[in-house]
Amino acid sequence: MNRARLATPLLVSILFVLGACSPGGTVTPTGPASTLGPRPSSPATVQILQPSSGATLSGTSVHVVLQLTGGQIVTQTTTAIRPDQGHVHLYVDNVLVSMNYGLEQDITVHPGTYVLKAEFVAADHAPFSPRVLSQEVFFTVK
Repeated sequence: MNRARLATPLLVSILFVLGACSPGGTVTPTGPASTLGPRPSSPATVQILQPSSGATLSGTSVHVVLQLTGGQIVTQTTTAIRPDQGHVHLYVDNVLVSMNYGLEQDITVHPGTYVLKAEFVAADHAPFSPRVLSQEVFFTVK
């Protein structure tokens, strides 16, 4: 089977997820664009507790620990969003690597220097307005 034909559904799925997580909130799975509507603000803050910025680590995984204040992690994805409920997205070097339902997770790494940030998003996986982002944490893996 043609590899391009296999890759197309995967690419469409990735673009759909990234579109849903984009600041504009416009998703186009098929047909005309559907707008998620005005995004609520959230009282929540998210912070990366581990790894600490400037850390030098070894191994093939990094244990990430977050602190969420003013918000609650929910496992259900829904369009009936509340400003104090949602999920956590982790970004490494500005690439979405995880849509997590908890405050601790291991991520796979290779030797190099990385930038990690977390975002508390609404229960529909789209961002709040303004976005609820952690400070960026820089770390190196040897």
